[in-house]
Amino acid sequence: MPRITQIEYFRVPPRWLFVKITDEAGNVGWGEASLEGHTQAVEGCLDAYVERFTGLEANDIEQIWQLGWRGGFYRGGPVFMSALAGIDIALWDLKARRLGVPIYELLGGKVRDRIKVYAWIGGDRPSDVANQAQARKDQGFTAIKMNGTEDLGWLDSPTALDDCVDRLKAVKAIGMDAGIDFHGRVHKPMAKQLAKALEPHRPMFIEEPLLSEHINEIKDLSRLVGTPIALGERLHSRWDVRPFLEAGAVDILQPDISHCGGISEIRRIAALAETYDVAIAPHCPLGPIALAANVQVAATAANFVIQEMSLGIHYNAGSQDLTSYTHNPEVWNVEGGYIKLMQGPGLGIEIDEEQVRRLSKGAVPWISPTFMGPGGELREW
Repeated sequence: MPRITQIEYFRVPPRWLFVKITDEAGNVGWGEASLEGHTQAVEGCLDAYVERFTGLEANDIEQIWQLGWRGGFYRGGPVFMSALAGIDIALWDLKARRLGVPIYELLGGKVRDRIKVYAWIGGDRPSDVANQAQARKDQGFTAIKMNGTEDLGWLDSPTALDDCVDRLKAVKAIGMDAGIDFHGRVHKPMAKQLAKALEPHRPMFIEEPLLSEHINEIKDLSRLVGTPIALGERLHSRWDVRPFLEAGAVDILQPDISHCGGISEIRRIAALAETYDVAIAPHCPLGPIALAANVQVAATAANFVIQEMSLGIHYNAGSQDLTSYTHNPEVWNVEGGYIKLMQGPGLGIEIDEEQVRRLSKGAVPWISPTFMGPGGELREW
């Protein structure tokens, strides 16, 4: 069996980290290890994986995953799991390309031919969204997601929540479904009020209503409202997910394939969630490799419901977008709220390696924004 001869990574704009693996037969696979705001940390971890995984058999995806998980004593967390995700996705792409089939054929085959998707509107400091929602509708989307609020104090004026309700009403008025992302920036005294205020207007879900370290409080909030509770981007393995499922604290799980160990682990997370009747809506405000990997898994997961895609997201403004770095960007065309399942081998996208290499030269790491309150205190972004 061909062995891994080279592992490379490329920091590219706007904030992505791509991984390329080559085996001794010349087969190639691409992965994405993007971890927003922590690129250098993941690159350091990838340096260690390059030394450890070079020379191993490229076909042994699970063995390499287990080595990445169990072989270093310390395990889990966003940095290790993002680096491992980049390796894992690339190995699946390489193997499926070598065999000439889409990755979903190696995962048991597809259960759907189209993938329901949503896009972002509003940005980090959301304002008037009706026109943005209409633009998304014109692009073919039937659902969007937007931040619920700007930065909030631990206990802020209740009037700070009014704009969020008005924005949801404006989007619903043009016939769009909307998920509302609390982004972990809303603390419990305000989150309870906002969730109740939004409930009559039937958001598709509320995302990260509280930070994921507050599992009991999220459980309490889920009992307070009928709106589906969604979270998962800051949970990095099936072991992180398990207590939320056992507590009945989540209705829609949103693992991020680039943060939770790649295709191998997100499949296990999806299967675990299915045993609790919890849906999967993978988090992905990232690049085309991460999205293509999600689509391959979504094709096979019975409990998949909708996929986030970063087409035109505010983080990409003035830089590369989801349609960059590939020769077949038409795979992201949206029609009636869906994209078609890719038919090509591997991930189903064709990487423009020349563009990747050219734009990676001198690429600077993306830095997470910070919000400051009126008293000079740091607030959750």
